[in-house]
Amino acid sequence: MDTKQAVFPIRIYYEDTDFSGNVYHGAYVRFFERGRTELLREKGVSHSELGARGLSFAVHKMDMEFARPAKMDDLVEVVTMISATSGARLFLDQEIRRGEIVLVRARIVVVMVSSKGRPVRFPGPVLHALDIH
Repeated sequence: MDTKQAVFPIRIYYEDTDFSGNVYHGAYVRFFERGRTELLREKGVSHSELGARGLSFAVHKMDMEFARPAKMDDLVEVVTMISATSGARLFLDQEIRRGEIVLVRARIVVVMVSSKGRPVRFPGPVLHALDIH
């Protein structure tokens, strides 16, 4: 497996869908968030530990492309890949797939911020854990 990629399975529930039985577009944002969190967790980066140090990740930009809908009871995978870094920014490519079919794609930029909301460079342990040093 690519060390800069994580795969996280999600079952689609009734609460994730709209009146048509398709996943509501806003639910994909939650799914992508879970995928990013799981990538960090697999790398040994803890949101709780960062928070205790006055640091957190904040979404700076998100572009999404909806190709096909997920439906109730589908089992999908959120694939999260680190594509690049720059200073305090982490660039990610994410996909939600049902089998080999890509349903939704997203390009996301997250920034590391201090408790005052200001961008800060990634601390050494985070750089090392994400293999972006």
